[in-house]
Amino acid sequence: MDEPIKPETDLDVMTFNEVQLLLAEKRTALSTMRTGIAVFAFPLSVLSVLIATSKSYDVQAVLQWLVPLVLLNLGLTVLGIYLITRAVIRIHHYDRLIDGLKRKHSRLAELLG
Repeated sequence: MDEPIKPETDLDVMTFNEVQLLLAEKRTALSTMRTGIAVFAFPLSVLSVLIATSKSYDVQAVLQWLVPLVLLNLGLTVLGIYLITRAVIRIHHYDRLIDGLKRKHSRLAELLG
């Protein structure tokens, strides 16, 4: 006959599932940070190209294109900073939750180091 599942085993399975979920959420936050870094870097590269080629054009003649571009770059920079900040906060939150589980369960602390 099948043996009933012991409560200790249930706790271990539930704990491992919880840790797996937290680690998946942490990976998602790291992906958000990677996206934020890319969004933040794009306006900097565009502005560096504009500065490097500034001798090739007259600023007054292209001002109608330059102002919207600078505003768009400013918006992308703000979005990048927001994504990075949010990701760092979430990563620290998940780390604290995982540390709490590691303190509760010594076997988990051995596995996660």
